[in-house]
Amino acid sequence: MTKADIVEKVALGTGLTKLETEAIIEGFLTTVIQSLREGKGIEIRGFGSYKVKKKKARYARNPRTGEKVYVGDHFVPVFKFSKDFKSAVDAGMKESSSVTE
Repeated sequence: MTKADIVEKVALGTGLTKLETEAIIEGFLTTVIQSLREGKGIEIRGFGSYKVKKKKARYARNPRTGEKVYVGDHFVPVFKFSKDFKSAVDAGMKESSSVTE
């Protein structure tokens, strides 16, 4: 599913135009990125939480050449799904797979 698909589904479900919906989704994504850039975590109950983790410097290996490469310490965004979200996905997958079996 792409961002355009999400915009279309949300627009159909809310009655908003695709243009309005796209602005809302863009605003949400911009807010998430900006908050993480500032070092702030985000928690959306029933969905999950975003935060930033610091990765330590290390030596990695270039898979193409086998050459050792130094990777400095850096920050990566992390998303952790909530238990409710995981349970809902699990139940949905079990339900849809039992129909096809």
